[in-house]
Amino acid sequence: MDIPTDTGDFCLMDRQVVDLLNAMPEQNRYIRGLRSWVGFRQTAIRFERDPRFAGDVKYTFRKSLGLAVNSLVSFSKVPLRLSTYLGLLSAALALFMSVLVLYWRLASPNSPLTGFATIAIAIFFLGSVQLISIGILGEYIGRIYEEVKARPLYTLAEVGGFPDHSRSQIR
Repeated sequence: MDIPTDTGDFCLMDRQVVDLLNAMPEQNRYIRGLRSWVGFRQTAIRFERDPRFAGDVKYTFRKSLGLAVNSLVSFSKVPLRLSTYLGLLSAALALFMSVLVLYWRLASPNSPLTGFATIAIAIFFLGSVQLISIGILGEYIGRIYEEVKARPLYTLAEVGGFPDHSRSQIR
């Protein structure tokens, strides 16, 4: 999803957009992303902010970090897929290490490194199996999360040829 940069929570919205956002049953709303998701035309107005006249900034680093995490979780499945990618990477590393241990075993059969490396390979392999399994579960959880949000499949900017109904019923 393409969310415009440098957008804030304060904006001017058409009644159709407001009604559509209010009709969504989500509890944790990332308004900046939802405004883009509904698909209506947006126009940016650039302006220069005056420096703060008095008082301290109330939006702390912790709140900003929470907003960033909320945006990532609301509109991306990448965090759920991260464990799959890490599992595949560690599986490739375990495979590379197995080839290396096999080479060591053939090149110098009495090397003490082969025993340690075999244990490390087993640990990497089992860890990669666990990470890939968690990634598969993450995919299912991501799909469940998308369904539970109950967002409409599409939104309509205009309906013609039908009796006038409340815009909040259009999904």
